[in-house]
Parts: sequence; structure tokens; C-alpha cells
Amino acid sequence: MKAQDLFNVQRLVTIVTGGANGIGYACAEVMVDNGANVTIIDRDPEALARAVEQLKKNGGMVFGEVADVTDKAALVRAFDAVAARHSRIDVVFANAGISGGPGFLNTKNERDDSRAIENLPDDLWDRVIATNLTSCFRTIQLAARHMKKTGGGRIIVTSSCSAEKIEQYVGSIYVTSKAGVAHLVRQAAIELAKYNVQVNAIAPGPCITNIGGGRLQDKAAQEFFSSLHPNHRMATPEDMQGAAIYLASPASRHVNGAHILIDGGFTLGTAD
Repeated sequence: MKAQDLFNVQRLVTIVTGGANGIGYACAEVMVDNGANVTIIDRDPEALARAVEQLKKNGGMVFGEVADVTDKAALVRAFDAVAARHSRIDVVFANAGISGGPGFLNTKNERDDSRAIENLPDDLWDRVIATNLTSCFRTIQLAARHMKKTGGGRIIVTSSCSAEKIEQYVGSIYVTSKAGVAHLVRQAAIELAKYNVQVNAIAPGPCITNIGGGRLQDKAAQEFFSSLHPNHRMATPEDMQGAAIYLASPASRHVNGAHILIDGGFTLGTAD
């Protein structure tokens, strides 16, 4: 089979939550550039407008829907708008997420009392779980509801290597939320397989995005996390694009419940 057929996503009706920047934007970009019809859902109207305009420059079919993924009614409206516009939904990237702040160790390997588990505030727990886990659950619900009507589809969740490993430098609440996401992916995958709906996850390692107020845009933070990688560099959103188009295309037609780790060997440990 030719590569252009194996990875064919042309005209697939695609939704990307949290797609105005970062990993979400990279997923939207690779789908648009390869002929998919993409709708970005994002809570930031200005960033959304910029992303849609930029993606349209290459002649892609791109739409935007303003919605906060923690607002169930708004998310339902956004999905319904896409279904009404295109008569179906083929691919959903459940990407929206937020940081839970730094971990109990700082980059100097010193303990930070404010990040001790007993001092983490309730409102941070509520906000991170609502955005990273509950909204993912609702996104999968809505995707399944629409995809069952039209014979199937693909749901691709942005998880994290933090779902599978202990973290000293990443907040405990974030790690917990992503562990929940990882199991939710497996649970949804086994339930929805009967309906030709495949559910898989991309699991990035430390990635240079705007999450956490742009904490990982800081040069010192990048140098620290890069030092923990065998290849001595952090990921960029573009590093996720290969897995994104793979999971959305016929190339992954027998892949379900999988987590594709994209971490440059971060979880393996340091080398030299």
C-alpha cells in the first residue's frame, strides 16, 4: 500500500479541543495540511481566531467554535454545530488540558513546602481534574454519541508519560489526572470497539508549550528537562504530528486502547 493511501485523512471531519496552540494546534495543522476538515474548539476567542486564520492560509478547510471544555452545555453545542455543518464527526482529538503546577522538587532538587501534598489547595485539585479528566470523559461521550450514528470513528486523547510514571518535578494533581485519562482511554476502547470507534492516546514527555503559564518556555527549565533526556532535548508540539495522523488514518486500523509514548526516551532515564 502506498503511504498516501495508508495515511489518508482527506475530508475526515475532525474536532480538536484546546487546538488554538501547542499540541492541539500541531494536531490540527497536520490534519488540515493533509486534507481533513478541521474544527478547533478553544475557550480563548482571540487565540482561536488567530489559529483558524493561520491554518486557512494553506487553503485548508478550518472552522472555530468557542467553548470551555469544562462547560458541558458549551461543549455539546460545539459538537452539535460540527455535526450539523458536516453531517458527521470522524475524528476527535481530546487534547485540552492544563498544568497542575510544579512538583514537590524544584529544578535544584530541593523540596518546595508549598508543593507538598498536604498543602495543595482544593480549588487546584478541582480545576485540574475538571479540565484534564472530566472534560476528557465528556468529550469521549459526545464523540461516541455522534460516531455511533455514522458507523464509527477515531478518538485520540492527549495523555502524558506522567500517566505511567512517578514524577518529582510535575505536580501530583496533574499526574493523577493523567493516570485517570490513561485508564479511561482503555475502558472506552474496549466498550466502543463493537461500534467501530477506536480510542487511543498520545502520551508526550516534557514538551515546549504554553501550558502552566509558559513555564516550559523558560530557557532554564528547558535546559533542566533536556538534561533528563537521553537525546538531550525536550519535545516540541510538532513531534506529536506523526502519531496524530497515524492514529487518525487507516494506518492504525487495528490499533485500539494504545498509548503511544513520545518522550525521546525520557522515561528510560538519563544516559550520557
